[in-house]
Amino acid sequence: MASCLVFLLLAFFAFSANADVFIDCGASDVYTDGNSIEWMGDSDMFQDSQAEVVQSSKTMSPVMRTLTVFTTRKKNCYSISENKGDLLLVRASFFYGNYDKKSSPPSFDMHIDGNDWATVKTSLDQLVYYEVVYVSKGDTTSICLAQTQPNQFPFISALEVRNLDSKMYNYLDPNYALFLRSRVAYGAKETVRLPDDAYDRIWVPATVDSGITSVTSDAITIDVVNAPDNPPQAVLQNAITISSTSDSINLTGFPDQEVSIYMNLYFSEVTQLDTTQNRSFKAYIDNKPVSDPIIPPYGEVTEMSINFTASSNTSFSLVASADSTLPPLVNAMEVFYISDRLTDGTNSKDVEGLSELQKVFSDALQEWSGDPCLPSPYTWEWISCSNDTIPRITALDLSNFDLSGELPDFSSMDALVTINLQNSSINGLIPDFLGSLPNLKELNLADNYFSGTIPPSISTNKKLKLVVSGNPNLCVSGNSCQPTSTDGTTSSSIPSGRRKKSNKLPVILGTTIPIFVIFWAIVGFIVHHKRKTAAIAAITTGQTGGAKRRSGANNMRSEAVINEINVNIQDQTTTENDNQSNPQQ
Repeated sequence: MASCLVFLLLAFFAFSANADVFIDCGASDVYTDGNSIEWMGDSDMFQDSQAEVVQSSKTMSPVMRTLTVFTTRKKNCYSISENKGDLLLVRASFFYGNYDKKSSPPSFDMHIDGNDWATVKTSLDQLVYYEVVYVSKGDTTSICLAQTQPNQFPFISALEVRNLDSKMYNYLDPNYALFLRSRVAYGAKETVRLPDDAYDRIWVPATVDSGITSVTSDAITIDVVNAPDNPPQAVLQNAITISSTSDSINLTGFPDQEVSIYMNLYFSEVTQLDTTQNRSFKAYIDNKPVSDPIIPPYGEVTEMSINFTASSNTSFSLVASADSTLPPLVNAMEVFYISDRLTDGTNSKDVEGLSELQKVFSDALQEWSGDPCLPSPYTWEWISCSNDTIPRITALDLSNFDLSGELPDFSSMDALVTINLQNSSINGLIPDFLGSLPNLKELNLADNYFSGTIPPSISTNKKLKLVVSGNPNLCVSGNSCQPTSTDGTTSSSIPSGRRKKSNKLPVILGTTIPIFVIFWAIVGFIVHHKRKTAAIAAITTGQTGGAKRRSGANNMRSEAVINEINVNIQDQTTTENDNQSNPQQ
C-alpha cells in the first residue's frame, strides 16, 4: 500500500526522502532556530484547518505559540515522504495554552500509517508530547489526528520527523513500533537534548529520594562509539547508585495490565577504580538473572537492551555480584512500550485506484489522507472497507461531491461491490472497465454528463444493477440513437446550486427483466407492429438513490517508578516542563 501513498499527498506537500522534517503547526513562515533547525509552517497544507495562537504565556518557545486545529472530518493527516525501511523518530507536541478561551483541553486519538499510536490527553498549561521509533512502511509516513468525542477538536503544535542511524534500536523488529514511555538521565541537573544529542532525544532528570546517591563522572570524555544507540556524552556524565552492595536498584510500578517492554540501560563508571575495587552486577527480572555480569567501563559506555513482558507484579532489579566491592549504578535509561504487530495497511490495488481518483478530482478529494480504511473507526467518509487483515475497499459513495471531469481508470479496485457517483458533473464516455469489475453489483451514474453509449460489458452484465438517469447526452437504446434528455415524467433529485435536469424515467439495468414487462412488450408489438423490442428495460418507476454518506489500542502510559529507592521516572508522554520545550529560535 505504502508505495502508492506517494500519490496521496493530501496535505499538499512532500519532503525530500531521508530529510528531517520540522513543522511549526499554525505558523506560516519558514525560520531557523538557535540549533540551526529549519521550521516550516503548515498554513498552506490544509484547506479546512484553523491556525490559532495560544493565550497562555507559560511557554517561551516560538514553536509552541501557535497550533493547528481540525474541526472537520473524522481524521486529518500529515503525509511525510520517506524511503521504505527508514528508521524514524517521530515526535508530536501539543500545547493547548487555552487557545479557544474555554479552559477545556481536548482528548483525541493519534495514528501512524493506520496504526493506533496514542490517545492524546492534553493539559491546560503544560506541554504534552508523544514519541515513536518506527520503520517506514513505504514512500510516505502518515501521522493522523482523529476526533473521538463531540466538540473535542484535535490540534497539534509541532511535528518532528528525524531519520535515525540504521544501527540504532536494532533489536526492533520492523513489524513493530516503539512508543516512548520514559527517557531518563540519572543524576543530571537539567534536561539533555540538542545540541548534546544529535537526534534531539529528550533526556529528563530523575526525581530522587532518600537512599539514592547521585554521582558525577570525573572522566574528561566518554567514548560512545561502542553503544549502538548513540547516547550523548552528557547523559553519561552522571549516574545514580546506592550505598551498599547488599541493596539493589529496583524498577517497579509497571501497568496493571501486561505490556511488552523494550528497555535500554546505559552504564559508565564514574571514576578510575584501583586494583582493590570492583563494580559488577546483573539485571534480574522477578529474581531471575537476565544478563551477564555488567562491568561499567571508565571513559566508555556499556549498553544493555532487553525485551520483556511486565505488569504491576513485575520487578526489575540491578543486583551486585557476589565478588563486587561496589554497588550497582546506572547512568541513563530508555523505556518503550512495544506496539501490537503493525498493519500492512489497505490493499495496495485499492490505494492505487484511490490515488487515480484523487489526482483527477483533486479539488474535491485532495484533503483525505492517511490509510483509507484503517483504523476501522476512521475510514474515509466516502468508502466502505472489508474486515480483512489487509482491508479491501468494497464501496465508493461519491454522490453529491460535485466531481468534474472524466472518470479515470480505477480498475485495480476489483473488490468494489457498490459505486455511487450520482449528482455530479462527470462527463465523457462511461469506461468499459466498470462492467468488468468482478464483484460489482450496483453502479449509480445518475445525474451527470456522460455521453456516448453504454458499453456492452455493462449492458450485458446480468449481475449488475445500473442507474443512468439524468444523463442527457447518454444513448441508452443499445443501437444507433440520439441522446435523450427526456424520457418519462419522474423528476431527479437535484441539489441547490446545480442546474435542473429534465424530467425523465430512470433507466436501470437489472439482473432480470420482469415477466410483466416482457408480456406487455409482446402485446405492444402485436398491437402496434411498429414497436421495437427494448434492448434495455426499465424495471422501476422511481428514482433509485444511493446510500447516505456516513457521518463524520489506546497505548498504556502509566507511570513507571523505581520503587524502594524511590526514584521517579518522569512520564514524558504526558507532560514536559517549560524549559524542556522545543529549542528557542
